[in-house]
Amino acid sequence: MKMESDLLHSPALGLAEEEEADMKDWKLPLAFMKKRHSEKIEGSKALAQSWRMKDRMKTVSVALVLCLNVGVDPPDVVKTSPCARLECWIDPLSMSPQKALETIGANLQKQYENWQPRARYKQSLDPTVDEVKKLCTSLRRNAKEERVLFHYNGHGVPRPTVNGEIWVFNKNYTQYIPLSIYDLQTWMGSPSIFVYDCSNAGIIVKSFKQFALQREQELEVAAINPSHPLAQMPLPPSMKNCIQLAACEASELLPMNPDLPADLFTSCLTTPIKIALRWFCMQKSAKLVPGVTLDLIEKIPGRLNDRRTPLGELNWIFTAITDTIAWNVLPRDLFQKLFRQDLLVASLFRNFLLAERIMRSYNCTPVSSPRLPPTYMHAMWQAWDLAVDICLSQLPTIIEEGTAFRHSPFFAEQLTAFQVWLTMGVENRNPPEQLPIVLQVLLSQVHRLRALDLLGRFLDLGPWAVSLALSVGIFPYVLKLLQSSARELRPLLVFIWAKILAVDSSCQADLVKDNGHKYFLSVLADSYMPAEHRTMAVFILAVIVNSYNTGQEACLQGNLIAKCLEQLSDPHPLLRQWVAICLGRIWQNFEPARWCGVRDSAHEKLYTLLSDRIPEVRCAAVFALGTFVGNSAERTDHSTTIDHNVAMMLAQLINDGSPVVRKELVVALSHLVVQYESNFCTVALQFIEEEKNYMVPSPANAAEPGNLTPVREGPAIPRLRSVNSYTNIRAATTARNLNKSLQNLNLNEEGGPAAFSPGNLSTSSSASSTLGSPDNDEYILSFETIDKMRRVSSYSSLNSLIGVSFNSVYTQIWRVLLHLAADPFPEVSDLAMKVLNSIAYKATMNARPQRILDSGSLTQSAPASPTSKGTHIHQAGGSPPMPSTSSSSLTEVPKPPAREPPATRPPYTPTLGGQAPHSHQFPRTRKMFDKGPEQAAEDGDEPGGHRNYISLALQTGLCDWSAKYFAQPVMKIPEEHDVESQVRMERQWRFLRNTRVRRQSRCITQRGVSRLDDQIFINRNPGVPSVVKFHPFNTCIAVADKDSICFWDWEKGERLDYFYNGNPRYTHITAMEYLNGHDCSLLLTATDDGALRIWKNFADQKNPEMVTAWQGLSDMLPTTRGLARRVSIYLDRSKQGGAGMVVDWEQETGLLMTSGDVRVIRIWDADREMKVQDIPTGADSCVTSLSCDSQRSLIVAGLGDGSVRVFDRRMGPNECRVMTYREHSAWVVKAHLQKETDGHIISVSVNGDVRFFEQRTPDSINVLQTVKGLTALDIHPQANLFACGSMNQFIAVYNTNGDVISNIKYYDGFMGQRIGAISCLAFHPHWPHLAVGSNDYYMSIYSAEKRLR
Repeated sequence: MKMESDLLHSPALGLAEEEEADMKDWKLPLAFMKKRHSEKIEGSKALAQSWRMKDRMKTVSVALVLCLNVGVDPPDVVKTSPCARLECWIDPLSMSPQKALETIGANLQKQYENWQPRARYKQSLDPTVDEVKKLCTSLRRNAKEERVLFHYNGHGVPRPTVNGEIWVFNKNYTQYIPLSIYDLQTWMGSPSIFVYDCSNAGIIVKSFKQFALQREQELEVAAINPSHPLAQMPLPPSMKNCIQLAACEASELLPMNPDLPADLFTSCLTTPIKIALRWFCMQKSAKLVPGVTLDLIEKIPGRLNDRRTPLGELNWIFTAITDTIAWNVLPRDLFQKLFRQDLLVASLFRNFLLAERIMRSYNCTPVSSPRLPPTYMHAMWQAWDLAVDICLSQLPTIIEEGTAFRHSPFFAEQLTAFQVWLTMGVENRNPPEQLPIVLQVLLSQVHRLRALDLLGRFLDLGPWAVSLALSVGIFPYVLKLLQSSARELRPLLVFIWAKILAVDSSCQADLVKDNGHKYFLSVLADSYMPAEHRTMAVFILAVIVNSYNTGQEACLQGNLIAKCLEQLSDPHPLLRQWVAICLGRIWQNFEPARWCGVRDSAHEKLYTLLSDRIPEVRCAAVFALGTFVGNSAERTDHSTTIDHNVAMMLAQLINDGSPVVRKELVVALSHLVVQYESNFCTVALQFIEEEKNYMVPSPANAAEPGNLTPVREGPAIPRLRSVNSYTNIRAATTARNLNKSLQNLNLNEEGGPAAFSPGNLSTSSSASSTLGSPDNDEYILSFETIDKMRRVSSYSSLNSLIGVSFNSVYTQIWRVLLHLAADPFPEVSDLAMKVLNSIAYKATMNARPQRILDSGSLTQSAPASPTSKGTHIHQAGGSPPMPSTSSSSLTEVPKPPAREPPATRPPYTPTLGGQAPHSHQFPRTRKMFDKGPEQAAEDGDEPGGHRNYISLALQTGLCDWSAKYFAQPVMKIPEEHDVESQVRMERQWRFLRNTRVRRQSRCITQRGVSRLDDQIFINRNPGVPSVVKFHPFNTCIAVADKDSICFWDWEKGERLDYFYNGNPRYTHITAMEYLNGHDCSLLLTATDDGALRIWKNFADQKNPEMVTAWQGLSDMLPTTRGLARRVSIYLDRSKQGGAGMVVDWEQETGLLMTSGDVRVIRIWDADREMKVQDIPTGADSCVTSLSCDSQRSLIVAGLGDGSVRVFDRRMGPNECRVMTYREHSAWVVKAHLQKETDGHIISVSVNGDVRFFEQRTPDSINVLQTVKGLTALDIHPQANLFACGSMNQFIAVYNTNGDVISNIKYYDGFMGQRIGAISCLAFHPHWPHLAVGSNDYYMSIYSAEKRLR
């Protein structure tokens, strides 16, 4: 069949038509495609934050050792003439030698004090070895663990030796005495920094390292062998934390150029601006700046630390540039260590970069340890030269004429460069060079606003950008800015802080310490602030109070609760959500805040959010109310009443459409269960008793022919694919193991593996269970038992049995949990199973076997459990233990349960010798409990350890997941709106395909279809087809059997997928719909217990995943019936079971109509994920068919009593039924509302009468009679055709005039086999294709004649 290929080469559509069709698709809303559906609800993996300095240090002592011996040149240096003479900018020959020495020493100390004014300075001028020793040891003693600096100027002594010695003097200055670096290390200790300003200084660095290595080895030897002689000596200090700066390499001499100072290296390190300007003037390029001389440079006005003056501005620019070069060139950890840990070290290293640049121009290479990559050629030095040039060119006029100083454009230009990087850069690129400059600019009021704006845009790029900014050192700056009262900074600072806290929440402590929380409290209370910024403020406050007691106290005093409550009704959903989360966190385990909430009726104000239109907001409200009741302080009657009220309000969300909300609901109720554990134990025991005494007619056990499928000969049973969302269904193994076990599955006739149903799996010992630990934990209450309990509780009134009036709250909450344990969404039911089992465990453990149950003695303590010793508590209900089904759990052949408990589960044996009560009833692996049964006999009444288990294990990750929003880019265009993106291109392609399918199929249907019997597809389905559904636009068809779904490609004839829907055994799939069929298709399945499940990733190469699931209709109890549901109904009218669940989907409005064996039509809003309307049908029979039209807001329902009812959903519940037609005398198989403006209603009953109604007339306008005994029928929405499948095993296709187009009786060319009873049929929404499923597993598709196609 080459329909698709023809389409691809078809002539271009008329543009207008194509555009129009396209627009229609573009305008359709998408359902169930929000982040909560596509992502796992969990926080992001926390990045390890390395930006915080674990050990900030200070250099507290400085030793200045000058060996100048003024007037006497050392013997091994031949000086040029003239030669460099200045030391610390003083000519030593201009005064007496002793005075020169002292002046130079004093000057050097002043130069260092500019960088570190608070250190202790000690000068040692022309010293002896002893003086140096005394100096170093005393400084180390005073410094303790802090850093000491040793500055050595060796211009008046010989060069260092290769043996690792420097020179000092003897007492009389008649000899040079060597001083070993090894000794110097011993005296100085660690951490230290050494500066060597002498020729061949590199030798010292090398020797230092060798000695340091030698020390490490000595330390190791002493540590390994305490008897070694080394171990007897005092241990040498380790030299790991030592930094060295040397003026030149081992083979180099210092420059002797007379224009330079003799201590060029020291000048660069301590007076960088002065030497940088002099050096600039000595370059050839300086001649371009007219009138600048060395004398003029001395007269630059201003102070180094005043940024508004020329000198101060140059110093600021110099700091920014050297910092930037270092940040861009050095590895991050080295940058942190050298440039952020210690102020003096950072200054010296910034200045060292200048020394490298200047000294290399005189063939001298400064050396450092740790070694730095070369930086002297970095491009930022050109920016420095330009800044100096601009500044110096103004000098003559400033000094001579007193003109005003024009500030440098440097910072504005660098911000522009940063902006260019932000706007023009690609996704994956190197970090921006200018980041450290942005940091410097925050100091300036002129550029601050712009810098904060750009910084915010940078942080918005993602967590990596935040980490980068923090590593540069942004934190103290933005913390300090919170003290600013400038209103214009508020939005920017709030944005920046939200970004920081989303990535690193540990900053909460810094904020509270600096009173930063007050800033955000005032932003939150500021009604002029846009909602987005208030949302960020409340997010920041929610982080501050998150599990941090000091933060909770500070915010409680700042009146956070009242400020949050004022914003609860804000129209901005994200704000409502975070206000609720913030409230939930402030009173989490913090009693004063809870009572403050009680006084402000916070819980009652939160109730309104429980019906919010946004699921995340409802979820946050449930979280807040959960922590509200979850405080473990002492209880009073008042607080108990409040808890009960909150619990009953929460219980109303039991059928919320969003699994995220229901998951949070289980956690909230689990807090309550922990608080009132003994009451819940009482209720649990009562239910366990009840469940044993009642024999509920369980649909699962009903003996009926349809329940056991015969094992078939022929092709092996297909293997089901594992399903992501079901890798944890009840107790299935992980996806990997599941696939492995499915491959090893050998399905043969002797015994098909047990059916995969939650009931079986709950006892599966090899499957990983849902109790949170990966080992084989097992349940006390199996899924079967819980399901039975749930139904018992609806048959019997338990309140009368319990007798304590307020227990009714606990009973109702227990029922809610039982209901949630059977939730169609596995994660919800897993959580609820945890809570129930943990209490059932407690109840049975606390109950002493010697007591006898007496309903009169029901007090707060739990009564005894009369479980007989032989059974496993699993099967408390008396049903035989289920077999252990591990690998074989995913097939569709049921087999009766085995009678013997499996051998894979040896009984639990107590290890302490004492025989514990019930000990043999507990399986051996039970990681979930802190105490084994043997201690529980004594400590049963002490809930401490276990209480922690339940509250710690249960959390949904909602808050962390919501916080991810702030860590991700907010300003970026979402991918689907980006015209160039892959997502958008794929969407465009799909919409063009849709247009093509619509146009081509319309051509065929308009020409008229005269026959419909060309079989284009036939295959044997893995299960008896019960519902079929064509995909509207691609060549895929979904076929559901009892509890699984198979996907076929009807064009290629191959099977694409087969997976398990996850409904309990006694339920069947009764309806399917494609949602978002025009775009990213999802499949909705409805089962006759009222559950709805939505799947994605089917029929492609990925694993099918459950998007969401919920109880669409809560009051449906599945009726007993076999697989061929309808067939039995038509054969025997007395067995008129029910319609199961019927649905109709409106893509335009995102509404889902549901009904079935109930007396209402329930409308769900997919966007809000909540029930929006219940329309009473007004009839006593079930609804068998639904059809709706969004344009006219009409719903047509066909009912089991033969009536067809029309409802207008815009009207109130009492007047919304606008028409009732009672012309059919029997069950309506199908009621269809045509979509045109004046479309008719077509309805067909079991008796084969087809009636056409017009809404305005009370009687039918046309009646056609077709075959009697209809089992299935469908109406083609476009082609005026309808097809009937009957008991008599043939299909008749009619047109709307009542003419039979085709009678299909045999499978063409398939060995003439007869059709089995028709179980389902469906037309394609566009093509003239008819899919037919029959009771003998076959699935075929018929189409119009080939020539038409």
